[in-house]
Amino acid sequence: MERILVVDDEREVADLLELYLANEGYRVFKFYGGKEAYECVEREQIDLALLDVMLPDVDGFKICQMIRKEHYFPIIMLTARVEDVDKINGLMLGADDYITKPFNPLEVVARVKTQLRRYRSYNSKGMQGKDGLGSWPEEELEIRGLWMNRRTHQSALFGKELELTPREFSILWYLCSHQGQVVSSEELFEAVWKEKYLDNNNTVMAHIGRIREKMRDSYRNQKFIKTVWGVGYTIER
Repeated sequence: MERILVVDDEREVADLLELYLANEGYRVFKFYGGKEAYECVEREQIDLALLDVMLPDVDGFKICQMIRKEHYFPIIMLTARVEDVDKINGLMLGADDYITKPFNPLEVVARVKTQLRRYRSYNSKGMQGKDGLGSWPEEELEIRGLWMNRRTHQSALFGKELELTPREFSILWYLCSHQGQVVSSEELFEAVWKEKYLDNNNTVMAHIGRIREKMRDSYRNQKFIKTVWGVGYTIER
């Protein structure tokens, strides 16, 4: 049974995460402050930590830094802050992921599974670099609850299978593999269809619409595939 450390001074948040993670079969060590949480890390064999940034005694960034001196298990930061400087700060100190509040507990669970699978893969295949980290296998990726395997052409969102056509799979894979970049319709068409893109070609837009429907990603409230008007599409980091 894998052990998850949950640290958040908002008791409702910590209790909710404990409930969802326990339902997935994880053993949860829950704390509302940083000092006791770090003592737990020193005492127990932790497999992953969920750390709130704003804690009453020691902030989450400091705890992250202390953990990284001796441990390489995944760390996911939780925060109500949205400034990029906070994200950069956490990642530079050794965090593996960053979730902004308010969040969907199912997304947190999905990201926990992602990081644990990634960590197990590194350990089992000896992929660690000098910093104990590595890179995703080329045939598989996971982003915010979306899992895709290019070898088997399987995909799932929050653990529920996505029934994508081969073309839809290729489009989504291309966007995910270029996460954080804006991909034009022309680039996407030529990469997936292997043909020259012609002006006024609505093929890409139609396929994006069908993918959004299957992901329940509303056109009016785009949560996953974002439209950048006049430029293309992007999946944000």
